Amino acid sequence: MKAVQITKPGSLNMIDIQKPDIDEINNVRIRMTAAGICGSDMGIYHGTNAAATYPRIIGHEMIGCVEEIGSNVSHLKPGDRVIINQVTSCGHCYPCRMGRGNVCDHLAVRGVHIDGGYREFLTVPESDCYLLPDSISDTDAVMIEPSTIAIQSCTRAELQKDDMLLIYGFGALGSTILKIARLLCNHIIVADIIDSKLEAAKAGGANNTINVLKEDVAQKVKEYTNGHGATVSIDSACTKDSLNQLLNATGNAGRIITMGFSAAPTEVSQFLITSKELDIRGSRLQNKMFGKAIELIKEGKLDLTGSVSHTFPLLKAQEAFDFADSHDPSIRKIVLTFQ
Repeated sequence: MKAVQITKPGSLNMIDIQKPDIDEINNVRIRMTAAGICGSDMGIYHGTNAAATYPRIIGHEMIGCVEEIGSNVSHLKPGDRVIINQVTSCGHCYPCRMGRGNVCDHLAVRGVHIDGGYREFLTVPESDCYLLPDSISDTDAVMIEPSTIAIQSCTRAELQKDDMLLIYGFGALGSTILKIARLLCNHIIVADIIDSKLEAAKAGGANNTINVLKEDVAQKVKEYTNGHGATVSIDSACTKDSLNQLLNATGNAGRIITMGFSAAPTEVSQFLITSKELDIRGSRLQNKMFGKAIELIKEGKLDLTGSVSHTFPLLKAQEAFDFADSHDPSIRKIVLTFQ
């Protein structure tokens, strides 16, 4: 079968590997139908994802159809459409005992530390498969995984109705966070550098927008929050200076969520953190949030249609990655499809 492997930064290869067999643990074989290209996949490709190991079959936004099941499978059957959990954890270490398996001491993420979904077939435990509702296509269902990331970040932020939220960056991640945040929070500000994205944020439910290149972020946030500053800020731009921007824009007793994976040093002001008594919290992956995202879809509260802008067949993965690197303004989400 065919698979896409990053052998080293900058080197993407189409390889032939053996079709996997099911066993007692990996007791479900999935025929892949769609897999998203995420910013972290691009980071692995470019060598800027500090968590990745090489060589690696990447892909962690994974949709497929059950082809074969083992004798110990109880809830799935051949033909079921599923999304696959990318997080594997040990269940015994301190984070796992605290209910935070997404930061397990022995964490292994499919597509990052172990081989992922850019291959025609893979085997996984039944417990890592979530049934898809009939109302969503395989291509659109790729966006469920980013939605779980958004749910995780809003959960880590303890987002409440009366919070004044700043979403910094309105790419694929920021736009998905807005979809979740508007279900939880009444006052949302979105900051970005592209006016068309800010217009989309307004159409998507943002109360106010800020063009970072034309306006002072902290000043505008204070204007939109009666002088206080944001009570919660989520960094979905993850640039070198974005955290310091949020330290300035967040008000006293606020919470800042960081989601970046660059290992490059970032300068911050300790004074801003201490004087405002800010909470700086990381948000990584997701912690058993697939069920929540799927329930929101079933309830009609989360609409993921229209989020995918481009599709490429698996065999044209290099073309897809080159296109992603072009930063064409029409790109929202790119998905690889399988014959």
